[in-house]
Amino acid sequence: CPAAEEPLLLAELKPGRPQRYDWKSSCETWSVAFSPDGSWFAWSQGHCVVKLIPWPLEEAELCKSSERKSRGGKAEARSRGAAKEKTLECGQIVWGLAFSAWPAAEAGGREHTCAVSLPCLILATGLNDGQIKVWEVQTGHLLFSLLGHQDVVRDLSFAPNGSLILVSASRDKTLRVWDLSKDGCLSCLPLMTPVSPGRQVQVLSGHVQWVYCCSISPDCSMLCSVAGEKTALLWSMKSYTLIRRLKGHQSSVVSCDFSPDSALLVTASYDTCVIMWDPYTGEQLRTLRHVPLLSAVDYSSEVHTSSLRSVCFSPEGLYLATVADDRLLRIWALELRSPVAFAPMTNGLCCIYFPHGGFIATGTRDGHVQFWTAPRVLSSLKHLCRKALRTFLTTYQVLALPIPKKLKEFLTYRTF
Repeated sequence: CPAAEEPLLLAELKPGRPQRYDWKSSCETWSVAFSPDGSWFAWSQGHCVVKLIPWPLEEAELCKSSERKSRGGKAEARSRGAAKEKTLECGQIVWGLAFSAWPAAEAGGREHTCAVSLPCLILATGLNDGQIKVWEVQTGHLLFSLLGHQDVVRDLSFAPNGSLILVSASRDKTLRVWDLSKDGCLSCLPLMTPVSPGRQVQVLSGHVQWVYCCSISPDCSMLCSVAGEKTALLWSMKSYTLIRRLKGHQSSVVSCDFSPDSALLVTASYDTCVIMWDPYTGEQLRTLRHVPLLSAVDYSSEVHTSSLRSVCFSPEGLYLATVADDRLLRIWALELRSPVAFAPMTNGLCCIYFPHGGFIATGTRDGHVQFWTAPRVLSSLKHLCRKALRTFLTTYQVLALPIPKKLKEFLTYRTF
């Protein structure tokens, strides 16, 4: 087992004094998200509120006290003359968050705004009543709501190719596919316009329990969804049909993520395991077991579980981060079976890497967000070549290449 190294806590965002909402309003941070270019950070801080924060924070701010207050953040944004922090009043408990990607034709760095035409950077929020509210990030204005789900919208995922295809996962046991580029300019629609027939592309049915998480592969060919079931479902993003059921977990699967080259899929479960899959063949490549670290955690209570809450890949694809109910953030190297780093945290619910690497954001049950250092790595030439090839070659295409067996095993991640 490699020596564990504690990630450093860089900063902590705490909600301000909550407004007087109905007592049923939750305070948990169920979702955190970075925009694909890393220019914005969003967190569902509880009490029906989402905070939108321009990024990056100055390096000095990250190294300051972890007591960064909301009002301080606004003052700092004004002093930098940059975009300002925004508060989105969603009116319902917020469960899922997702930023759109910039369309490739518009990624030149110029200002984007929905006030004229698409594209613009938008944020989708999944709510307790089944609505999905869609916001313009630059202004913080509500654009419209998507209606159709009959229960909590637990998770959201935008297609990474900038097509404005959005997938939503709900406790109503369905996934819904939406095309937000339909009907022309988003800003031309009045606020709270009910969903038009053209926006909802497909309803995906196949789960028999609440759907917890959905993830679209970086090459936009596949969709993975997990629910309160022992199997994960893999769907085609071209035909919106079920490709296969991934069987291997012993309890509810709650989180999933694809590697940056789409060649690997990881799923996390209440059974305390992360399983690494080849999504093309359905083969289990590796199982990472979350063994309680009694020396690092106070188990004075009767809670001895290492049930998983969240798993995510690092941007270069060489590390995984996991959050479990044993109050630990773990970082795993792709080639190893034990964590290379871990840090004690309180009641973690979600985690995500910064798009350019270097740190991880985690959300907690008390509405806080914590930022942790993460290993920085210079990818080997071998890994860069594998990543480049696997971005456009399936496992079956690699196996058909006239190359040595050992090279095929490396390119298909079978050399662990």
